[in-house]
Amino acid sequence: MAAPNRVAWLCTALCAALSFAALADPARSPAAPEASPAVPYLFLPTPSVAADRLAERFAPPPHATRVPLAQRSFGFWLRHLPLLPAGTGVQLFDGRMKGRQDVHAAVVALDVPRRDLQQCADAIMRLRAEYLLAVGTPERIAFHPDIGMPRTLAYRGTSRADFMRFLTRVFAEAGSASLQAELQARSGPVEPGDVLIQGGHPGHAVLVLDVAERLVGATRQRLLLIGQSYMPAQQFHVVRNLSDAALSPWFDEAALDSAAGLATPEWRPFFRRDVHRFSDPAPSR
Repeated sequence: MAAPNRVAWLCTALCAALSFAALADPARSPAAPEASPAVPYLFLPTPSVAADRLAERFAPPPHATRVPLAQRSFGFWLRHLPLLPAGTGVQLFDGRMKGRQDVHAAVVALDVPRRDLQQCADAIMRLRAEYLLAVGTPERIAFHPDIGMPRTLAYRGTSRADFMRFLTRVFAEAGSASLQAELQARSGPVEPGDVLIQGGHPGHAVLVLDVAERLVGATRQRLLLIGQSYMPAQQFHVVRNLSDAALSPWFDEAALDSAAGLATPEWRPFFRRDVHRFSDPAPSR
């Protein structure tokens, strides 16, 4: 066999072997790169603030793949949230370090106003409002602070300063109880953008940032990546799964249907009845 032909034959054989190995072991198959978010992150002062994106830092667990999402959806936007460098600690609103630094896997590059307001539900409302502003539908930014009452806090500003003043009012007047009342309860599979919420005074809410799936035997397992702020107001962060270090920071959705519930580090367990979703779908394409 001539040398050039021998090289070509060896390359063909090697490519075929690698393809067969990837098919035989899905965990070794390279994930197809996902397109960049079509919706910007307007809260970033400069692009250089973010070290990388959530989807880049946190691969799905072995044999799992991310659920498909439309590029302009809220879930896709959350999946690619910008993160501060690995190892960054969580800061409180006043610049002090949070007492517990064992509950976060990453810190999102979202600023915290210098008042004790952007807590759990507030951070979720902030992210939803940031998304609606970035997608070009600011007229859809509205919250209802009084449970059972028609009063609406609606954004009507034109500048970043207007937007932050509006959010300060929302944070002061709304909370986990009012947010739960205006979200839709969900009974089906959890999706990125869903909220696990137990409204109250105090209450708590966490946001589903991403979802992946894999087959375990004959069962399809859904895995959740979760983010939160907490009390006092602090940087929004990806939550560790302290109940399952091997799976962390992903959580098994099936825990929502168990007697023990889905346990996050700083609050009582969540159950299927706590899954809610924003009722006004934003543009998906």
